[in-house]
Amino acid sequence: MTQTRKILTLCIVHEGERVLLGMKKRGFGAGRWNGFGGKVMPGESIEAAARRETREEAVIDLVDLEKVGVLTFSFEGNPELLEVHLFKARTFRGAPTETEEMRPAWFAQSEIPFDDMWPDDRYWMPLFLADKKFEGRFHFSGSDDILEHELHETTSL
Repeated sequence: MTQTRKILTLCIVHEGERVLLGMKKRGFGAGRWNGFGGKVMPGESIEAAARRETREEAVIDLVDLEKVGVLTFSFEGNPELLEVHLFKARTFRGAPTETEEMRPAWFAQSEIPFDDMWPDDRYWMPLFLADKKFEGRFHFSGSDDILEHELHETTSL
């Protein structure tokens, strides 16, 4: 089975002691809290895609954007690898606003709703919150069971 790779973005606003997440209302990951992001379009840079997707999903414009991680996801029986470029933003313009796809909400770092998020978030979110850079991979059976994973800090991405 030949593997294909899809390049995606994920952006989380981290402001002081709180993070901005969105409840995914439709499509892949519906019913889970997540950052904002999606597919990189042909001819678009990964950073431009992160900015566009956040604007489309939360109606905010990111002022700063820092790449903090690259995670690769695979799923049993699916030849497609998802390569997710994870960004952190600390400042933005506009007010987070609900869209057809996402319902944004602020969470204190101590109250992040891990039980209603992708299971891998428990592993990498502590590194994200500690301002670390990281790389990793997660292999799933279905969408809730992690069969294997690797995660490590890195100095460059």
